[in-house]
Parts: sequence; C-alpha cells; structure tokens
Amino acid sequence: KIQLTIPLMEQQHTIKNTVSVEGVGLHTGKTVKLTFHPAPVDHGYKFQRIDMEKEPVLSADINRVVSTQRGTTIKVGQAEVHTVEHVLSALSGLGVDNVLIQLDGPEVPILDGSAG
Repeated sequence: KIQLTIPLMEQQHTIKNTVSVEGVGLHTGKTVKLTFHPAPVDHGYKFQRIDMEKEPVLSADINRVVSTQRGTTIKVGQAEVHTVEHVLSALSGLGVDNVLIQLDGPEVPILDGSAG
C-alpha cells in the first residue's frame, strides 16, 4: 500500500496598510524614514532606497550581504542598506512574508533597539 502525503501550503502574509516610522541610524547617526508597503505573494522582503537616483531595490537575500560588522549590510550596485537585521527579525516574528520597505537613507533606524 502506497500512501502519499501532500504538504499543506502555508499562506503568505503581508501588511494591510502602508505605515511609516522615523528614527536615527545607530551607526550613521542619520535620521531615516522607513515606509512599509503591502506587497504581493512571493515578493519577499525588499528595501528601496528612495533617496538615490533610480530608487534601487535590494532584496533581503543572503547573497546580497556584504558585511556583518556591527550589523548586517546588504548591497546591490552602489546601493547599500545597513543594520537590516532588526526590522527583518520583527517582520519574521510577526509572520509577515512580503513587504516593500522604502527608506530615505542608508541605514534602518534603531528606534528602541528591539526587534518588536
């Protein structure tokens, strides 16, 4: 007797509304505004540097990590985003799979330093 098991497909989640937060980058000291936008299925986590020409988009992908000194930095071309680990941890902990994160500076603000 052959028994087939079909894995249950988990639904992906995004946020309902666009929301923004503003704060200071821990290492750069620059004020940065983050805006979280709902994103479609299979979009994943993506950062968009709206302060740069052509507003480059950086996927939160292990292959984009260029540094883990004092924080995690991802890079595509000349665009970098520093200290991404706290916001990615918070999104993962909340069960959010797909979101576009626009920022107007090079580093995610530290806010209170937690991931929640």
